[in-house]
Amino acid sequence: MKYTLKAFSAALLAAAILGSCTGARHADGRVAKAWQKYDVGDILFEDKAPATEGSKIYRRIIPDPEAYIGEQARTVLATLYDSPEDNVPPVYRIRYTLEDTDGISAKGGSNGDIDIFYSTRHIESSYGRERDTARLMFETRGVLLHELTHAYQLEPQGIGTYGTNRTFWAFIEGMADAVRVANGGFRPDGRPRGGSYMDGYRTTGYFLVWLRDNKDPEFLRKFNRSALEVVPWSFDGAVKHILGGQYDIDSLWHEYQVAVGDIAE
Repeated sequence: MKYTLKAFSAALLAAAILGSCTGARHADGRVAKAWQKYDVGDILFEDKAPATEGSKIYRRIIPDPEAYIGEQARTVLATLYDSPEDNVPPVYRIRYTLEDTDGISAKGGSNGDIDIFYSTRHIESSYGRERDTARLMFETRGVLLHELTHAYQLEPQGIGTYGTNRTFWAFIEGMADAVRVANGGFRPDGRPRGGSYMDGYRTTGYFLVWLRDNKDPEFLRKFNRSALEVVPWSFDGAVKHILGGQYDIDSLWHEYQVAVGDIAE
């Protein structure tokens, strides 16, 4: 069957949305329907680099950015929380911009007023000489899941800030990539080998998802909520709070490393 570019883009968008819903299921397999009408905040899309090739590509594959961003926001929320009745930080506005700049993407803002930029140079790089629309769509969704997690996740208490405390930083960046992992946002070879649970990003993210899959199917939601319940917050305090005092973070990390084949027993 032949696809026009418009039809192909629509099919990819539908596939990405279906994948996001699958990733956001509760442990019993039900899609979290309560989030479908949740107010994720006003979404304001602005293209600050309309003359770039990356901008043109983005607009071809994502014809309705506001709807697409809203859908991914609900996927993030359903991954982090049981229901809208939880302690969800309010987000009033998300400004999402395309910019002709180095880097990939970043979240800024505070107090429910969120800014996220996405680099048109990265869009062009992901699209590549192969003009791989599917690869770009996959990357765009994964990056967006990570940044939107920063908008809605809880923050550790009693240990300083993102810029002053490594544990705080590792929680924030590890949780963002955990949400991306949990929703199929990395390719099969995306897991880094070795390292430490304090490395943040994918190294921490894959570990947290492994804990969900092997210790407690609600682990990611409980881990996010532990930011309010464990004060001062720590990785060891959080796993003890969630899984019980017989566990400790270093032993769990060792078990994980053995399980995934990075080290011998």
